[in-house]
Amino acid sequence: MDKLNWEFTGMEHDLESILLTGEQIQSRVRELANLIAEDYMADGGMDARGPVVVCILKGAVMFYADLIRFMPIPISIDFISISSYGSKTASSGEVSLKKDLDGKIEGRVVLIVEDIVDSGLTLSYLLRMLSARNPRSLKVAALLDKPSRRRVPFQADYIGFAIEDKFVVGYGLDFDQLYRNLPMIGVLKPECYEP
Repeated sequence: MDKLNWEFTGMEHDLESILLTGEQIQSRVRELANLIAEDYMADGGMDARGPVVVCILKGAVMFYADLIRFMPIPISIDFISISSYGSKTASSGEVSLKKDLDGKIEGRVVLIVEDIVDSGLTLSYLLRMLSARNPRSLKVAALLDKPSRRRVPFQADYIGFAIEDKFVVGYGLDFDQLYRNLPMIGVLKPECYEP
């Protein structure tokens, strides 16, 4: 199934290799959803509405959709959009808020869902901003982690996969808004993004 979806688009020629198959991703997302649910239930800090699970748009949308479907606890959902990349392959270091949360998080248990932790700048900024709104707790689940790229100290509470410093696309991750719909995560050939 994976092969049909992405070969049909012709995008397979832009990938150097497949880093994570759709099956590997789905298996790990299920594990994370169960782990997160167990942690929140054991903590006892949730109210009857469960955690507010916040998707960082646009990159985390695939991971987010699968993660919340697999979470066997009550949740509320919300979305936020921030950017530090634009159409570049590395963080600019300047973070801009493009869409704020719709709901209030004061006194709520909050889980931020991110596609990838790279420099740590974007998530550090977001956590400072959201902490000022006085949530009961604030945690981060990230599908991918590139620890070698850190520019500020940052550690997500839940990590799907730690990866090497490769430019990856698929399953929500993009280059210049392309490749998000690939059902796997692949390493993009340098000639596709280098001038």
